[in-house]
Amino acid sequence: MKETYRNGRTAFLFILPALLLILFIVFLPIVLNLYNSFFRWNSFEAGKTFVGFEYYVRLFKDPVFFTALKNNSLYAIISLICQVGGGIIIAAILEDKLIRRFQPFFRTVFFIPSVISIAVVGLMWQLIYNPEIGLVNGVLNVIGQSEWAHSWLGDSKTAIYAVVAVSQWQYTGYMTMLFLIAMQKIPMEYYEAAMIDGASKINSFFHITLPQIKEMILVGSVITVIGAFKVFDEVYVMTFGGPGRSTEVLGTMLYRSAFRNDEMGYASTIGTIIFIITLTLSLIQMKLGKSGQEVE
Repeated sequence: MKETYRNGRTAFLFILPALLLILFIVFLPIVLNLYNSFFRWNSFEAGKTFVGFEYYVRLFKDPVFFTALKNNSLYAIISLICQVGGGIIIAAILEDKLIRRFQPFFRTVFFIPSVISIAVVGLMWQLIYNPEIGLVNGVLNVIGQSEWAHSWLGDSKTAIYAVVAVSQWQYTGYMTMLFLIAMQKIPMEYYEAAMIDGASKINSFFHITLPQIKEMILVGSVITVIGAFKVFDEVYVMTFGGPGRSTEVLGTMLYRSAFRNDEMGYASTIGTIIFIITLTLSLIQMKLGKSGQEVE
């Protein structure tokens, strides 16, 4: 009993530095942000004025908030289709026997965009979307579809889709790598048995591959959706919520409130809402994923 107590105390002392680090870097800022959302304050004044739920009421009456929420939801839906759905399909193709020997090359090609700086990606795609010298309109003109040429980032109807497309280009390859890792853990005996039974590649994909990687699909889906609600960099670099705030997302709305309008309490309220959304999605993952165990 004494030995067990000594071992437990030693283990606690080892994890104490990490525990304190998480406490002060993660949990304390969350609590302080929630506390600050009940006060009117800015970065140039020492005092704070208690306003209660005034900022929460204001937020849910703000039409820009619902535009941002809609854009984040659009990000999530399109990202699930392209990054998760597309990543699974690409990974399955790369695992095919005919393509597998070229897999290292394709893995590199698909993964490179995910390690490029967001600022570089945003500026690069601004040039690609440029209505005068951009690659998109240039290709449309070359193939005789000049009527499709457009000011992609300058039109409020197309700007959000143009920005979302950049995220799909950058992160689909990353999700593909995750699914490739999961697929490579599937025993080949399953596919050999299916082949003996006369199953086609498509049948094997639906009845062997998908069930065997369902936990990775779940984790990838939650990561993608949470990332969609925390998106900031791409929008900030490419449009900063414009034109006419048509590409506003919760992240840029928070930044604008804090550092452009100096409404720190309102920005804290937006941050709290983002936290609630992402926390809810994380709890859903833990519930469906059974804390990392395989879903039954």
